Amino acid sequence: MSMLNQARVVVIGGGIIGCSVLYHLTKKGWKDVVLIERSELTAGSTWHAAASMHRAHGNPNIAKLQAYSQDLYKRLEEETGQSCGIHEVGGVYLASSKDRLDELKIQHARGRYMGFDFEMLGLEDIRKLNPLVNTEGLYGGMYDPLDGHVDPAGVPHALAIGARQGGAKIYRQTAVTGLQQRADGNWDVRTLKGDIQAEFVVNCGGLWAREIGALSGLDLPLLPMEHQYIVTEDVPELLNLASEMPLTRDYDKGFYMRQEVRGLLVGTYERDGRPWAVDGTPEDFGMELLADDVERMMPNLETAMERMPAFANAGLKRIVNGPMVFSPDGLPLLGPVPGQRGMFLAVGIMAGFSQGGGIGRAIADWIVEGDPGSDLSVMDNARFGTFATKEYTYAKVTENYANRFAIHYPGEERPAGRPLATTPMYENYLGMGAVMGFTYGYERPLWFAPQGVKAEDVNSFRRTNWFAHVGNECKTLRERVGLLDLSIYGKLLVEGPDAEAFLNHVFCGRIPGMVGRMGLVPMLNERGGIIGDYTAAKLNDTTFYLIGAFGAERMHMRWFDDHKGDFDVRYRSVATDFGVYGLAGPNSRNLLQTLTQEDLSTESFPFFRVKEIEVAGVPAKVMRVSFTGDLGYEIHFPIQQQEKLFSEIWKNGQDHGLAMVASRALDSLRLEKSYPRWGLELTADTDPFEAHLDGFINWDKNFIGKDALECRRDEPHKWEIATLKVDARDADPIGNEPVLNNDEVVGVVTSGGYSHTYATSVALAYLKPEFLVAGTRVEINVMGESCGAIVQETCLFDPDGTTLRG
Repeated sequence: MSMLNQARVVVIGGGIIGCSVLYHLTKKGWKDVVLIERSELTAGSTWHAAASMHRAHGNPNIAKLQAYSQDLYKRLEEETGQSCGIHEVGGVYLASSKDRLDELKIQHARGRYMGFDFEMLGLEDIRKLNPLVNTEGLYGGMYDPLDGHVDPAGVPHALAIGARQGGAKIYRQTAVTGLQQRADGNWDVRTLKGDIQAEFVVNCGGLWAREIGALSGLDLPLLPMEHQYIVTEDVPELLNLASEMPLTRDYDKGFYMRQEVRGLLVGTYERDGRPWAVDGTPEDFGMELLADDVERMMPNLETAMERMPAFANAGLKRIVNGPMVFSPDGLPLLGPVPGQRGMFLAVGIMAGFSQGGGIGRAIADWIVEGDPGSDLSVMDNARFGTFATKEYTYAKVTENYANRFAIHYPGEERPAGRPLATTPMYENYLGMGAVMGFTYGYERPLWFAPQGVKAEDVNSFRRTNWFAHVGNECKTLRERVGLLDLSIYGKLLVEGPDAEAFLNHVFCGRIPGMVGRMGLVPMLNERGGIIGDYTAAKLNDTTFYLIGAFGAERMHMRWFDDHKGDFDVRYRSVATDFGVYGLAGPNSRNLLQTLTQEDLSTESFPFFRVKEIEVAGVPAKVMRVSFTGDLGYEIHFPIQQQEKLFSEIWKNGQDHGLAMVASRALDSLRLEKSYPRWGLELTADTDPFEAHLDGFINWDKNFIGKDALECRRDEPHKWEIATLKVDARDADPIGNEPVLNNDEVVGVVTSGGYSHTYATSVALAYLKPEFLVAGTRVEINVMGESCGAIVQETCLFDPDGTTLRG
């Protein structure tokens, strides 16, 4: 078959992901689409996968994506006539520790919100579902009736058949040798069998994703790891079961296990994992396996034998050791590549069969509609910047592989690859007892351990060692004054004759028209979903300074690129050029006044204003704003002068009761003020009406997303944001817990924590509108316990804003 020389989309890679993207493009009505595979369909990682399916995931949108995949595979068999080898046998998750049981309780509660029929299990329940389990030492478990596994060859071929039925072309044994973008933005895809010109290219290269990315100048943060599972000879105990054994996982013991015909398939993620092809995947690798290393698996296999005694007596049939590719945080790299229009990624997908269907649909939607259909920012390839070097990727991938089955606690910060980038005050903070966290390559203080207290986190789902110390930081700020290092804020400089007009186009909020003014400016997609949340300050007639989420800057600048059009405007990140200190609390004005000759009175410097002045001899942009909700200021200064500025602030602050305050305290304080955070309360799945940001919208201009908002401006909203006091005990809501009324789900928590000022657990949640009335009583499932909660009329702290504006 001769190859086309032109196509709307070229998908590179014929594994589960490439076939899914191709299939879903045809389902969107695009027939002029092509898949190019260097070898045969499923070559690489797909063909040897254990091909398990599960819905459970800590991120609700990923869980929904996985649920869609399972539904899709069932439909595929009918649609194409190709068997997908579906075994929907259910899944048993075992808890061999109390913390694991806590984790399963959280997952079970999230399942309620998502409509999944998960079930918590006692020991007798476990024995009934899987009589092969030795329940000694177990604390309980969880069951998903829809877990299972599929045929790793059947599913991709069914997708390929469906894509061909929709008009797509597939070329096997066709290696891609070059990618060149034309002046008009289209791509020349060069292969050994000729070239194809395409508007869009999707890198679904799997093990070869790095090499394909390099063809267009990308250095993708990916690393393959060896992954092993064993298949046993026949196990007599399986023959006595009434039905196929459910997929059984004991992550505390380090294994997953399912039935494979009349034997068992047992997989492990060893603590001593092995990277593979660090410097590049061999060109001639395809349907091969790697040399097995069963000794490396033995610690996991021995614990598996204890938990499943029938496995201990089984004969070994074969060992499968095949490479799988991982990103530094273990999540896929998806979506459009910043700076390369028309280039998309769908790579680094470890859970290929659980997520493959949903990812294929999301990428197709992203290409055709310009939007993936839901908030997938945690998977967006733009979440990694230049900090994700090969060395960093190696350190994090090997760490994540070793901890694949480990519990990931709320707020847990893992150490590999760190510190990577630091501010000048980093060593000083360590000397002051700082426990550090990581944001987009940079270290930031999480909390400060007092003298005599060990400066380290003790991880838990419940209130832990830093709880009281964070409370003291909150108390200091509310009663006196706190100093916060906010240098990890994102910062964009937008300049040019059309800067104001451009910002009015991409933001729905009121862009400040007068020099020295500031504005809260949400950014929307065409659906009206909130994809960004910035504070904009007008520095002069043609220059604006924007403050937002550091980790989202590349995503947002990509959005700027896509909508720049003919505007005469320039924009760049200055996040690492400027440090930021926050001064907040009742004594903040008096302290700052000792460091500048500028009049800081409310009359001269009111709320939401910016002044370019000197602070302790350091040139700075000082903003009259604070995310604590208290009287406060943000001081933006050249990062090279951080130590000098800190020294002066600290020296003068002693007479005002100054103390260090870090990010965990800030999160508690912003909850007291009911301030939403981008990525939690503010996502592409929420709109300004639901988030109560509609008061910031400037309806007198045209902006992206306006049409969508106007269509539902007068319509009832699905849900709206609310603040709740929660009657929690030793654990607080953390997010994605269901809000219940008479056992019916009426909302979902977006974030929560403890208000040290008011000595109560607090949560922000989206509720059905009829439950927004102040005083309404509902329940929140926290750690498997139903906790009473009361809807508040407004925020807990300073509801009328007199302190904030004072």
